[in-house]
Amino acid sequence: MLISPLTAACLLLSCVQAQSSTSSYVEPSVPTGRPVPGDYSGALRPQIHYSPPKGFMNDPNGMFLDPDGVYHLYYQYNPTGIVAGNQHWGHATSRDLFTWENQPIAIYPGAEGEGIFSGSSVIDVNNTSGFFPNQTNGVVAFYTLNTAKEETQEIAYSKDNGYTFTKYANNPVISINSTQFRDPKVIWYPSTQRWVMVVAYAQEFVIGFYTSPNLKTWTHASNFSHHGLLGLQYECPNLVQIPMLSNISIENPLEQSNIASSDMFILQISINPGAPLGGSIAQYFPGTFNGTHFTPIDGAARIADFGKDNYAGQFFYGIPATSPQVSIAWASNWQYSQVVPTGSLEGWRSAMSLPRYNVLANTTRGDYSLVSLPYDLSPLYSSTSSLANSTSLVNTSLLYDYSSTVPSGAITFNMTISSLPSANVTGTANFTFMSSVTGESLRGGFYLGGDTPFFLDRGGIRGFDNPFFTDKFSTNNLINADTQTFRVQVVIDRSIIEVFLDNGLRSATTTFFPDGMLDTLMISTRELNPGVQVSAAVYGLTSTWTSLENSNGTVAGNVTMGSQRVRRDTLGHIHN
Repeated sequence: MLISPLTAACLLLSCVQAQSSTSSYVEPSVPTGRPVPGDYSGALRPQIHYSPPKGFMNDPNGMFLDPDGVYHLYYQYNPTGIVAGNQHWGHATSRDLFTWENQPIAIYPGAEGEGIFSGSSVIDVNNTSGFFPNQTNGVVAFYTLNTAKEETQEIAYSKDNGYTFTKYANNPVISINSTQFRDPKVIWYPSTQRWVMVVAYAQEFVIGFYTSPNLKTWTHASNFSHHGLLGLQYECPNLVQIPMLSNISIENPLEQSNIASSDMFILQISINPGAPLGGSIAQYFPGTFNGTHFTPIDGAARIADFGKDNYAGQFFYGIPATSPQVSIAWASNWQYSQVVPTGSLEGWRSAMSLPRYNVLANTTRGDYSLVSLPYDLSPLYSSTSSLANSTSLVNTSLLYDYSSTVPSGAITFNMTISSLPSANVTGTANFTFMSSVTGESLRGGFYLGGDTPFFLDRGGIRGFDNPFFTDKFSTNNLINADTQTFRVQVVIDRSIIEVFLDNGLRSATTTFFPDGMLDTLMISTRELNPGVQVSAAVYGLTSTWTSLENSNGTVAGNVTMGSQRVRRDTLGHIHN
Protein backbone atom coordinates (compact mmCIF):
# COMPACT_ATOMS: atom_id res chain seq x y z
CA MET A 1 0.00 0.00 0.00
CA LEU A 2 1.29 3.46 -0.94
CA ILE A 3 -0.13 6.59 0.64
CA SER A 4 -0.12 10.03 -0.90
CA PRO A 5 2.86 12.43 -0.48
CA LEU A 6 0.56 14.74 1.50
CA THR A 7 -0.34 11.97 3.93
CA ALA A 8 3.31 10.95 4.26
CA ALA A 9 4.25 14.51 5.11
CA CYS A 10 1.54 14.63 7.78
CA LEU A 11 2.90 11.44 9.32
CA LEU A 12 6.39 12.89 9.41
CA LEU A 13 5.15 16.00 11.20
CA SER A 14 2.97 14.19 13.72
CA CYS A 15 5.06 11.12 14.51
CA VAL A 16 5.80 10.57 18.19
CA GLN A 17 7.82 7.88 19.89
CA ALA A 18 6.10 4.55 19.28
CA GLN A 19 4.30 2.94 22.15
CA SER A 20 4.46 -0.78 22.83
CA SER A 21 2.72 -3.19 20.45
CA THR A 22 0.08 -3.83 23.11
CA SER A 23 -0.78 -0.14 23.39
CA SER A 24 -4.46 0.71 23.60
CA TYR A 25 -4.08 4.13 21.96
CA VAL A 26 -7.14 5.05 19.91
CA GLU A 27 -7.78 8.38 18.24
CA PRO A 28 -10.72 9.91 20.16
CA SER A 29 -12.91 10.33 17.07
CA VAL A 30 -12.60 6.67 16.02
CA PRO A 31 -15.34 4.39 17.42
CA THR A 32 -14.38 1.25 19.32
CA GLY A 33 -16.50 -1.78 20.07
CA ARG A 34 -19.22 -0.85 17.58
CA PRO A 35 -19.40 -0.61 13.78
CA VAL A 36 -19.21 2.68 11.94
CA PRO A 37 -22.76 3.43 10.68
CA GLY A 38 -23.30 4.33 7.04
CA ASP A 39 -25.85 5.64 4.54
CA TYR A 40 -25.96 3.32 1.51
CA SER A 41 -28.75 5.08 -0.37
CA GLY A 42 -26.65 7.56 -2.38
CA ALA A 43 -27.07 7.73 -6.13
CA LEU A 44 -23.42 6.70 -6.65
CA ARG A 45 -23.34 4.05 -3.92
CA PRO A 46 -22.97 0.50 -5.35
CA GLN A 47 -25.73 -1.85 -4.20
CA ILE A 48 -24.13 -5.28 -4.68
CA HIS A 49 -20.46 -4.33 -4.23
CA TYR A 50 -18.86 -3.73 -0.85
CA SER A 51 -18.04 -0.13 0.09
CA PRO A 52 -17.21 1.34 3.51
CA PRO A 53 -19.91 2.91 5.68
CA LYS A 54 -18.09 6.24 5.41
CA GLY A 55 -14.53 7.49 5.01
CA PHE A 56 -11.81 6.18 2.70
CA MET A 57 -11.11 2.55 1.84
CA ASN A 58 -8.39 0.98 -0.26
CA ASP A 59 -6.68 -2.46 -0.34
CA PRO A 60 -8.56 -5.58 0.75
CA ASN A 61 -6.70 -7.23 3.64
CA GLY A 62 -6.74 -10.40 5.68
CA MET A 63 -9.48 -12.20 3.75
CA PHE A 64 -10.37 -15.69 4.95
CA LEU A 65 -13.24 -18.18 5.07
CA ASP A 66 -13.90 -19.26 8.65
CA PRO A 67 -15.03 -22.73 9.82
CA ASP A 68 -18.62 -21.52 10.16
CA GLY A 69 -18.83 -20.60 6.47
CA VAL A 70 -18.43 -16.85 7.02
CA TYR A 71 -16.22 -14.82 4.69
CA HIS A 72 -14.17 -12.13 6.42
CA LEU A 73 -13.09 -9.05 4.50
CA TYR A 74 -10.72 -6.62 6.17
CA TYR A 75 -9.56 -3.52 4.37
CA GLN A 76 -7.37 -0.45 4.57
CA TYR A 77 -9.57 2.12 6.22
CA ASN A 78 -9.43 5.76 7.25
CA PRO A 79 -12.55 6.22 9.41
CA THR A 80 -11.89 9.93 9.97
CA GLY A 81 -11.37 11.24 6.43
CA ILE A 82 -12.09 10.73 2.75
CA VAL A 83 -8.44 10.45 1.70
CA ALA A 84 -5.81 7.86 2.59
CA GLY A 85 -4.08 8.11 5.96
CA ASN A 86 -4.79 7.15 9.57
CA GLN A 87 -4.84 3.55 8.39
CA HIS A 88 -6.85 0.95 10.33
CA TRP A 89 -8.19 -2.47 9.38
CA GLY A 90 -11.90 -2.15 8.70
CA HIS A 91 -13.93 -5.35 8.81
CA ALA A 92 -17.05 -6.81 7.21
CA THR A 93 -18.45 -10.34 7.04
CA SER A 94 -20.71 -12.23 4.65
CA ARG A 95 -22.09 -15.68 4.00
CA ASP A 96 -22.74 -15.10 0.29
CA LEU A 97 -20.00 -12.54 -0.63
CA PHE A 98 -22.65 -9.97 -1.59
CA THR A 99 -24.59 -9.28 1.62
CA TRP A 100 -22.02 -7.68 3.90
CA GLU A 101 -22.42 -6.89 7.57
CA ASN A 102 -20.16 -4.13 8.84
CA GLN A 103 -18.24 -5.10 11.96
CA PRO A 104 -16.32 -2.95 14.45
CA ILE A 105 -12.87 -1.87 13.29
CA ALA A 106 -10.60 -4.89 13.77
CA ILE A 107 -7.07 -3.50 14.23
CA TYR A 108 -6.11 -0.01 15.36
CA PRO A 109 -2.79 1.86 15.31
CA GLY A 110 -0.93 1.54 18.60
CA ALA A 111 0.30 5.11 18.74
CA GLU A 112 -0.18 8.46 17.07
CA GLY A 113 1.66 8.52 13.76
CA GLU A 114 1.38 4.76 13.17
CA GLY A 115 -0.52 3.13 10.33
CA ILE A 116 -1.81 -0.43 10.13
CA PHE A 117 -0.97 -1.16 6.50
CA SER A 118 -1.94 -4.08 4.25
CA GLY A 119 -1.58 -7.75 5.10
CA SER A 120 -3.32 -11.11 5.39
CA SER A 121 -4.81 -13.62 7.82
CA VAL A 122 -4.61 -17.37 8.38
CA ILE A 123 -6.42 -19.91 10.55
CA ASP A 124 -3.95 -21.65 12.85
CA VAL A 125 -5.81 -24.97 12.98
CA ASN A 126 -2.97 -26.85 14.69
CA ASN A 127 -2.04 -24.04 17.10
CA THR A 128 1.49 -23.80 15.73
CA SER A 129 1.69 -20.33 17.25
CA GLY A 130 0.79 -21.40 20.76
CA PHE A 131 -1.83 -18.66 20.94
CA PHE A 132 -4.80 -21.03 20.85
CA PRO A 133 -4.74 -23.92 23.32
CA ASN A 134 -7.80 -26.19 22.94
CA GLN A 135 -8.95 -24.21 19.88
CA THR A 136 -8.94 -25.03 16.15
CA ASN A 137 -10.18 -21.76 14.70
CA GLY A 138 -7.67 -19.23 16.01
CA VAL A 139 -6.93 -16.44 13.51
CA VAL A 140 -3.56 -14.75 13.09
CA ALA A 141 -3.41 -11.49 11.16
CA PHE A 142 -0.24 -10.18 9.52
CA TYR A 143 0.09 -6.49 8.76
CA THR A 144 2.74 -3.91 8.05
CA LEU A 145 3.23 -1.40 10.84
CA ASN A 146 4.09 1.87 9.11
CA THR A 147 5.87 4.71 10.91
CA ALA A 148 7.98 7.59 9.66
CA LYS A 149 11.10 5.58 10.55
CA GLU A 150 10.36 2.05 9.35
CA GLU A 151 7.94 -0.52 7.93
CA THR A 152 7.92 -3.78 9.91
CA GLN A 153 5.84 -6.93 9.81
CA GLU A 154 3.68 -7.53 12.87
CA ILE A 155 1.06 -10.05 13.93
CA ALA A 156 -2.11 -9.97 15.99
CA TYR A 157 -4.19 -12.95 17.07
CA SER A 158 -7.91 -13.51 17.52
CA LYS A 159 -9.61 -16.13 19.66
CA ASP A 160 -13.12 -15.20 18.51
CA ASN A 161 -13.02 -16.04 14.78
CA GLY A 162 -11.42 -12.76 13.73
CA TYR A 163 -13.71 -10.18 15.33
CA THR A 164 -11.28 -8.84 17.92
CA PHE A 165 -7.48 -9.01 17.95
CA THR A 166 -4.62 -8.84 20.44
CA LYS A 167 -1.29 -7.61 19.16
CA TYR A 168 1.65 -9.97 19.78
CA ALA A 169 3.76 -8.70 22.68
CA ASN A 170 7.06 -9.41 20.89
CA ASN A 171 6.29 -7.58 17.65
CA PRO A 172 7.73 -7.02 15.11
CA VAL A 173 8.21 -10.53 13.75
CA ILE A 174 10.30 -9.23 10.81
CA SER A 175 12.30 -6.00 10.71
CA ILE A 176 14.95 -5.13 8.11
CA ASN A 177 15.38 -1.41 8.86
CA SER A 178 13.53 -0.32 5.73
CA THR A 179 10.79 2.22 5.04
CA GLN A 180 9.72 0.29 1.91
CA PHE A 181 8.98 -3.24 3.15
CA ARG A 182 5.31 -4.18 3.29
CA ASP A 183 2.13 -6.14 2.52
CA PRO A 184 2.72 -9.67 3.89
CA LYS A 185 0.62 -12.50 2.47
CA VAL A 186 0.87 -15.82 4.36
CA ILE A 187 -0.19 -19.34 3.33
CA TRP A 188 0.30 -22.85 4.74
CA TYR A 189 2.48 -25.18 2.62
CA PRO A 190 1.56 -28.78 3.57
CA SER A 191 4.55 -30.55 1.98
CA THR A 192 7.05 -28.87 4.28
CA GLN A 193 4.65 -28.27 7.18
CA ARG A 194 5.68 -24.64 7.16
CA TRP A 195 4.02 -21.27 6.85
CA VAL A 196 5.17 -19.21 3.87
CA MET A 197 5.12 -15.42 3.63
CA VAL A 198 5.54 -13.32 0.51
CA VAL A 199 6.30 -9.67 1.20
CA ALA A 200 7.36 -6.72 -0.98
CA TYR A 201 10.70 -4.96 -0.81
CA ALA A 202 8.75 -2.31 -2.63
CA GLN A 203 11.25 -0.03 -4.31
CA GLU A 204 13.88 -2.73 -4.84
CA PHE A 205 11.39 -4.61 -7.09
CA VAL A 206 11.80 -7.73 -4.99
CA ILE A 207 9.30 -10.15 -3.48
CA GLY A 208 10.81 -11.89 -0.49
CA PHE A 209 9.85 -15.44 0.53
CA TYR A 210 10.03 -16.33 4.23
CA THR A 211 9.15 -19.53 6.08
CA SER A 212 8.10 -20.22 9.65
CA PRO A 213 7.08 -23.20 11.81
CA ASN A 214 5.05 -21.09 14.24
CA LEU A 215 4.02 -17.75 12.63
CA LYS A 216 6.34 -15.89 15.01
CA THR A 217 9.88 -16.82 13.94
CA TRP A 218 10.63 -16.23 10.26
CA THR A 219 13.57 -17.30 8.06
CA HIS A 220 14.32 -15.71 4.70
CA ALA A 221 14.21 -18.38 1.96
CA SER A 222 14.49 -16.70 -1.45
CA ASN A 223 13.73 -13.64 -3.57
CA PHE A 224 11.74 -13.09 -6.76
CA SER A 225 13.16 -10.01 -8.42
CA HIS A 226 12.71 -7.68 -11.41
CA HIS A 227 10.01 -9.58 -13.29
CA GLY A 228 7.30 -8.11 -15.47
CA LEU A 229 6.22 -4.49 -15.15
CA LEU A 230 8.23 -2.60 -12.55
CA GLY A 231 6.70 0.87 -12.32
CA LEU A 232 7.73 2.76 -9.20
CA GLN A 233 7.39 -0.18 -6.83
CA TYR A 234 6.03 -3.65 -6.14
CA GLU A 235 3.13 -3.96 -3.69
CA CYS A 236 0.56 -6.41 -2.31
CA PRO A 237 2.00 -9.77 -3.44
CA ASN A 238 -0.25 -12.84 -3.39
CA LEU A 239 0.76 -16.49 -3.69
CA VAL A 240 -1.95 -19.10 -4.23
CA GLN A 241 -2.21 -22.65 -5.54
CA ILE A 242 -4.85 -22.74 -8.25
CA PRO A 243 -6.62 -25.46 -10.28
CA MET A 244 -6.80 -25.79 -14.05
CA LEU A 245 -9.77 -25.88 -16.40
CA SER A 246 -9.88 -28.94 -18.61
CA ASN A 247 -11.82 -27.05 -21.31
CA ILE A 248 -12.51 -23.31 -21.27
CA SER A 249 -14.71 -23.58 -24.37
CA ILE A 250 -17.76 -25.16 -22.77
CA GLU A 251 -20.76 -23.04 -21.82
CA ASN A 252 -20.32 -23.53 -18.06
CA PRO A 253 -16.56 -23.94 -17.56
CA LEU A 254 -16.73 -24.00 -13.75
CA GLU A 255 -18.61 -27.30 -13.68
CA GLN A 256 -16.85 -29.49 -11.12
CA SER A 257 -16.08 -32.16 -13.71
CA ASN A 258 -14.21 -29.54 -15.77
CA ILE A 259 -11.88 -28.48 -12.95
CA ALA A 260 -8.65 -30.42 -12.50
CA SER A 261 -6.38 -30.20 -9.47
CA SER A 262 -2.98 -28.76 -10.27
CA ASP A 263 0.40 -28.11 -8.72
CA MET A 264 0.46 -24.67 -10.36
CA PHE A 265 0.67 -21.47 -8.35
CA ILE A 266 0.29 -17.89 -9.33
CA LEU A 267 2.31 -15.05 -7.85
CA GLN A 268 0.35 -11.83 -8.20
CA ILE A 269 2.16 -8.51 -7.83
CA SER A 270 0.60 -5.06 -7.87
CA ILE A 271 2.55 -2.04 -9.09
CA ASN A 272 1.94 1.65 -8.49
CA PRO A 273 2.45 3.86 -10.36
CA GLY A 274 3.61 2.59 -13.72
CA ALA A 275 0.62 0.81 -15.23
CA PRO A 276 0.40 0.96 -19.04
CA LEU A 277 -2.78 3.03 -18.67
CA GLY A 278 -1.32 5.03 -15.79
CA GLY A 279 -1.39 4.62 -12.04
CA SER A 280 -1.89 1.25 -10.40
CA ILE A 281 -2.43 -2.24 -11.82
CA ALA A 282 -2.01 -5.94 -10.95
CA GLN A 283 0.04 -8.51 -12.87
CA TYR A 284 0.47 -12.23 -12.30
CA PHE A 285 3.02 -14.97 -12.96
CA PRO A 286 2.00 -18.65 -13.22
CA GLY A 287 4.64 -21.05 -12.01
CA THR A 288 5.67 -23.75 -9.56
CA PHE A 289 6.53 -23.48 -5.88
CA ASN A 290 8.52 -25.94 -3.77
CA GLY A 291 8.05 -24.38 -0.36
CA THR A 292 10.94 -21.92 -0.61
CA HIS A 293 11.35 -20.89 -4.27
CA PHE A 294 8.87 -19.75 -6.90
CA THR A 295 9.75 -20.52 -10.53
CA PRO A 296 7.66 -18.79 -13.23
CA ILE A 297 6.87 -20.68 -16.41
CA ASP A 298 8.24 -17.78 -18.45
CA GLY A 299 9.18 -14.11 -18.17
CA ALA A 300 5.94 -12.65 -19.52
CA ALA A 301 3.97 -10.03 -17.59
CA ARG A 302 0.33 -11.08 -17.63
CA ILE A 303 -2.16 -8.34 -16.79
CA ALA A 304 -5.11 -9.40 -14.68
CA ASP A 305 -7.60 -6.73 -15.82
CA PHE A 306 -7.76 -4.51 -18.92
CA GLY A 307 -9.64 -1.70 -17.19
CA LYS A 308 -8.09 0.85 -14.87
CA ASP A 309 -9.82 0.16 -11.55
CA ASN A 310 -8.64 -3.20 -10.26
CA TYR A 311 -5.76 -3.17 -7.79
CA ALA A 312 -4.27 -5.04 -4.82
CA GLY A 313 -6.52 -8.06 -5.27
CA GLN A 314 -6.34 -10.74 -2.61
CA PHE A 315 -7.38 -14.39 -2.48
CA PHE A 316 -9.39 -15.74 0.44
CA TYR A 317 -7.44 -18.01 2.76
CA GLY A 318 -9.26 -21.27 3.49
CA ILE A 319 -10.51 -22.15 -0.01
CA PRO A 320 -9.36 -25.72 -0.91
CA ALA A 321 -6.59 -25.75 -3.53
CA THR A 322 -8.72 -28.06 -5.70
CA SER A 323 -11.52 -25.46 -5.95
CA PRO A 324 -11.62 -22.22 -7.89
CA GLN A 325 -9.88 -19.59 -5.79
CA VAL A 326 -12.00 -16.63 -4.73
CA SER A 327 -10.67 -13.08 -4.87
CA ILE A 328 -11.72 -9.49 -4.28
CA ALA A 329 -9.82 -6.40 -5.45
CA TRP A 330 -9.90 -2.69 -4.73
CA ALA A 331 -11.94 -1.07 -7.52
CA SER A 332 -10.04 2.18 -7.94
CA ASN A 333 -6.74 3.69 -9.05
CA TRP A 334 -4.28 5.73 -7.02
CA GLN A 335 -4.19 8.40 -9.74
CA TYR A 336 -7.64 9.68 -8.77
CA SER A 337 -9.01 7.59 -5.88
CA GLN A 338 -8.69 10.44 -3.38
CA VAL A 339 -10.59 13.00 -5.48
CA VAL A 340 -13.55 11.08 -6.94
CA PRO A 341 -16.88 12.81 -6.22
CA THR A 342 -18.36 10.20 -3.89
CA GLY A 343 -16.32 11.79 -1.11
CA SER A 344 -17.72 15.30 -1.33
CA LEU A 345 -21.22 14.18 -2.37
CA GLU A 346 -21.82 11.15 -0.16
CA GLY A 347 -19.01 10.94 2.41
CA TRP A 348 -17.29 7.74 1.26
CA ARG A 349 -14.66 6.75 -1.28
CA SER A 350 -13.90 3.46 -3.03
CA ALA A 351 -15.65 0.13 -3.51
CA MET A 352 -14.41 -3.40 -3.88
CA SER A 353 -14.73 -5.44 -7.06
CA LEU A 354 -17.22 -8.25 -7.36
CA PRO A 355 -16.03 -11.47 -5.73
CA ARG A 356 -14.53 -13.62 -8.46
CA TYR A 357 -13.82 -17.26 -9.10
CA ASN A 358 -10.29 -17.81 -10.44
CA VAL A 359 -8.77 -20.75 -12.32
CA LEU A 360 -6.03 -21.27 -14.89
CA ALA A 361 -6.62 -22.36 -18.48
CA ASN A 362 -4.54 -23.09 -21.54
CA THR A 363 -5.75 -21.09 -24.53
CA THR A 364 -4.98 -20.65 -28.22
CA ARG A 365 -2.31 -18.01 -27.69
CA GLY A 366 -1.26 -18.51 -24.09
CA ASP A 367 -0.55 -21.16 -21.50
CA TYR A 368 -1.77 -20.79 -17.94
CA SER A 369 -4.01 -17.79 -18.45
CA LEU A 370 -5.88 -16.58 -15.38
CA VAL A 371 -9.63 -16.95 -15.88
CA SER A 372 -11.83 -14.76 -13.64
CA LEU A 373 -15.61 -15.02 -13.46
CA PRO A 374 -18.03 -13.30 -11.09
CA TYR A 375 -19.28 -15.26 -8.13
CA ASP A 376 -22.78 -16.65 -8.77
CA LEU A 377 -25.12 -13.67 -9.15
CA SER A 378 -28.34 -15.65 -9.57
CA PRO A 379 -29.39 -15.37 -5.88
CA LEU A 380 -29.54 -11.60 -6.44
CA TYR A 381 -31.84 -11.75 -9.48
CA SER A 382 -34.86 -9.53 -8.93
CA SER A 383 -37.11 -12.09 -10.64
CA THR A 384 -36.89 -15.74 -11.61
CA SER A 385 -37.02 -14.89 -15.31
CA SER A 386 -35.08 -12.34 -17.30
CA LEU A 387 -36.42 -8.78 -17.55
CA ALA A 388 -35.69 -8.67 -21.27
CA ASN A 389 -34.29 -11.20 -23.70
CA SER A 390 -33.90 -12.13 -27.33
CA THR A 391 -32.87 -15.35 -29.06
CA SER A 392 -32.54 -13.68 -32.45
CA LEU A 393 -30.64 -10.46 -31.84
CA VAL A 394 -29.09 -10.48 -35.32
CA ASN A 395 -28.46 -7.09 -36.94
CA THR A 396 -31.00 -5.46 -34.68
CA SER A 397 -31.31 -3.96 -31.18
CA LEU A 398 -32.79 -4.75 -27.79
CA LEU A 399 -33.80 -1.69 -25.75
CA TYR A 400 -34.76 -1.93 -22.08
CA ASP A 401 -35.71 0.88 -19.67
CA TYR A 402 -35.09 -0.34 -16.10
CA SER A 403 -35.74 2.97 -14.33
CA SER A 404 -38.93 1.70 -12.69
CA THR A 405 -38.30 -2.05 -12.55
CA VAL A 406 -34.86 -2.20 -10.88
CA PRO A 407 -34.76 0.11 -7.83
CA SER A 408 -31.15 -0.82 -7.11
CA GLY A 409 -29.97 0.44 -10.49
CA ALA A 410 -27.85 -2.75 -10.70
CA ILE A 411 -28.31 -5.13 -13.61
CA THR A 412 -26.41 -7.81 -15.48
CA PHE A 413 -26.73 -9.13 -19.01
CA ASN A 414 -25.26 -12.01 -20.97
CA MET A 415 -24.81 -12.16 -24.74
CA THR A 416 -23.71 -15.12 -26.84
CA ILE A 417 -22.76 -14.89 -30.52
CA SER A 418 -22.45 -18.32 -32.12
CA SER A 419 -22.09 -20.03 -35.51
CA LEU A 420 -19.46 -17.51 -36.59
CA PRO A 421 -17.67 -18.45 -39.82
CA SER A 422 -14.08 -19.62 -39.56
CA ALA A 423 -12.87 -16.91 -41.97
CA ASN A 424 -13.90 -13.45 -43.18
CA VAL A 425 -15.91 -12.69 -40.07
CA THR A 426 -17.69 -9.32 -40.11
CA GLY A 427 -19.90 -7.29 -37.82
CA THR A 428 -20.06 -5.63 -34.44
CA ALA A 429 -21.79 -6.23 -31.12
CA ASN A 430 -22.32 -3.20 -28.89
CA PHE A 431 -24.03 -2.17 -25.67
CA THR A 432 -24.85 1.26 -24.26
CA PHE A 433 -26.08 2.24 -20.81
CA MET A 434 -27.83 5.62 -20.79
CA SER A 435 -29.42 8.12 -18.42
CA SER A 436 -32.88 9.19 -19.55
CA VAL A 437 -32.48 12.35 -17.42
CA THR A 438 -29.05 13.69 -18.39
CA GLY A 439 -28.33 11.91 -21.67
CA GLU A 440 -25.04 10.51 -20.35
CA SER A 441 -23.85 7.17 -21.68
CA LEU A 442 -21.40 4.36 -21.01
CA ARG A 443 -20.71 1.99 -23.87
CA GLY A 444 -18.71 -1.00 -24.96
CA GLY A 445 -18.47 -3.34 -27.90
CA PHE A 446 -16.71 -5.99 -29.92
CA TYR A 447 -15.48 -5.89 -33.51
CA LEU A 448 -15.70 -9.47 -34.70
CA GLY A 449 -13.41 -9.01 -37.70
CA GLY A 450 -9.73 -8.12 -38.05
CA ASP A 451 -7.77 -8.40 -34.82
CA THR A 452 -11.06 -8.69 -32.86
CA PRO A 453 -10.78 -5.75 -30.45
CA PHE A 454 -13.18 -5.13 -27.57
CA PHE A 455 -13.59 -1.62 -26.14
CA LEU A 456 -15.08 0.07 -23.09
CA ASP A 457 -15.79 3.82 -23.09
CA ARG A 458 -16.74 5.91 -20.03
CA GLY A 459 -16.16 9.19 -21.86
CA GLY A 460 -19.90 9.90 -22.12
CA ILE A 461 -20.20 10.23 -18.33
CA ARG A 462 -19.98 13.84 -17.08
CA GLY A 463 -19.93 13.67 -13.27
CA PHE A 464 -16.14 13.62 -12.85
CA ASP A 465 -13.32 15.15 -14.86
CA ASN A 466 -9.66 14.53 -14.13
CA PRO A 467 -6.62 14.42 -16.46
CA PHE A 468 -5.76 10.92 -15.21
CA PHE A 469 -9.30 9.55 -15.46
CA THR A 470 -8.63 7.74 -18.73
CA ASP A 471 -11.95 7.22 -20.49
CA LYS A 472 -11.33 4.46 -23.08
CA PHE A 473 -9.96 0.95 -22.70
CA SER A 474 -9.56 -1.96 -25.08
CA THR A 475 -8.20 -5.46 -25.44
CA ASN A 476 -8.02 -8.10 -28.14
CA ASN A 477 -10.13 -11.20 -27.78
CA LEU A 478 -9.61 -13.91 -30.36
CA ILE A 479 -12.71 -15.83 -31.37
CA ASN A 480 -12.62 -19.33 -29.95
CA ALA A 481 -11.62 -21.57 -32.85
CA ASP A 482 -13.11 -24.66 -31.20
CA THR A 483 -16.61 -23.23 -30.92
CA GLN A 484 -16.66 -20.15 -33.21
CA THR A 485 -18.50 -18.45 -30.36
CA PHE A 486 -18.10 -15.19 -28.46
CA ARG A 487 -19.60 -14.62 -25.00
CA VAL A 488 -19.78 -11.52 -22.82
CA GLN A 489 -21.20 -10.92 -19.35
CA VAL A 490 -21.61 -7.36 -18.05
CA VAL A 491 -22.46 -6.23 -14.52
CA ILE A 492 -23.25 -2.58 -13.80
CA ASP A 493 -23.90 -1.18 -10.33
CA ARG A 494 -24.59 2.59 -10.19
CA SER A 495 -20.93 3.72 -10.41
CA ILE A 496 -18.98 0.60 -11.35
CA ILE A 497 -19.05 -1.72 -14.35
CA GLU A 498 -17.33 -5.09 -14.74
CA VAL A 499 -17.03 -6.93 -18.04
CA PHE A 500 -16.13 -10.61 -18.55
CA LEU A 501 -15.22 -11.87 -22.02
CA ASP A 502 -15.38 -15.49 -23.15
CA ASN A 503 -15.96 -17.20 -19.83
CA GLY A 504 -13.70 -14.81 -17.96
CA LEU A 505 -10.63 -15.18 -20.13
CA ARG A 506 -10.41 -11.38 -20.08
CA SER A 507 -12.06 -8.96 -17.68
CA ALA A 508 -12.24 -5.25 -16.97
CA THR A 509 -13.22 -3.21 -13.93
CA THR A 510 -14.11 0.45 -14.47
CA THR A 511 -15.64 3.10 -12.24
CA PHE A 512 -17.70 6.05 -13.49
CA PHE A 513 -19.56 8.88 -11.80
CA PRO A 514 -22.66 10.12 -13.65
CA ASP A 515 -24.66 13.25 -12.92
CA GLY A 516 -27.82 11.19 -13.46
CA MET A 517 -28.36 7.51 -12.73
CA LEU A 518 -28.08 5.23 -15.75
CA ASP A 519 -31.45 3.59 -16.33
CA THR A 520 -31.65 2.36 -19.94
CA LEU A 521 -29.77 -0.39 -21.77
CA MET A 522 -29.43 -0.96 -25.51
CA ILE A 523 -27.76 -4.08 -26.92
CA SER A 524 -27.26 -4.21 -30.68
CA THR A 525 -25.49 -6.09 -33.44
CA ARG A 526 -24.72 -4.91 -36.96
CA GLU A 527 -23.38 -6.35 -40.25
CA LEU A 528 -23.06 -9.91 -38.98
CA ASN A 529 -22.40 -12.72 -41.44
CA PRO A 530 -25.37 -14.77 -42.66
CA GLY A 531 -26.12 -17.70 -40.39
CA VAL A 532 -24.72 -16.12 -37.22
CA GLN A 533 -26.90 -16.54 -34.14
CA VAL A 534 -27.16 -14.10 -31.21
CA SER A 535 -28.96 -14.40 -27.89
CA ALA A 536 -29.07 -12.01 -24.94
CA ALA A 537 -30.78 -11.86 -21.55
CA VAL A 538 -31.03 -9.03 -19.00
CA TYR A 539 -31.51 -9.55 -15.24
CA GLY A 540 -32.18 -7.05 -12.47
CA LEU A 541 -30.11 -7.34 -9.29
CA THR A 542 -31.55 -6.74 -5.83
CA SER A 543 -29.75 -4.37 -3.44
CA THR A 544 -28.00 -6.19 -0.61
CA TRP A 545 -27.91 -3.02 1.53
CA THR A 546 -31.56 -1.91 1.73
CA SER A 547 -32.55 -4.92 3.84
CA LEU A 548 -29.93 -3.90 6.41
CA GLU A 549 -31.21 -0.35 6.85
CA ASN A 550 -32.84 0.67 10.11
CA SER A 551 -35.90 2.93 10.38
CA ASN A 552 -33.69 5.98 9.81
CA GLY A 553 -32.25 4.56 6.59
CA THR A 554 -28.87 3.89 8.21
CA VAL A 555 -26.91 0.64 7.97
CA ALA A 556 -25.74 0.27 11.56
CA GLY A 557 -23.76 -2.94 11.13
CA ASN A 558 -23.39 -5.72 13.68
CA VAL A 559 -24.06 -3.85 16.90
CA THR A 560 -24.57 -7.15 18.74
CA MET A 561 -21.08 -8.32 17.84
CA GLY A 562 -19.79 -4.87 18.68
CA SER A 563 -21.07 -5.32 22.24
CA GLN A 564 -19.67 -8.88 22.28
CA ARG A 565 -23.10 -10.31 23.16
CA VAL A 566 -22.47 -13.64 21.48
CA ARG A 567 -22.18 -17.22 22.72
CA ARG A 568 -19.28 -19.44 21.67
CA ASP A 569 -18.38 -23.06 22.28
CA THR A 570 -14.97 -24.27 23.51
CA LEU A 571 -13.60 -24.13 19.97
CA GLY A 572 -14.63 -20.50 19.57
CA HIS A 573 -17.48 -21.17 17.13
CA ILE A 574 -20.40 -18.75 17.24
CA HIS A 575 -23.82 -20.02 18.30
CA ASN A 576 -27.04 -18.05 17.92
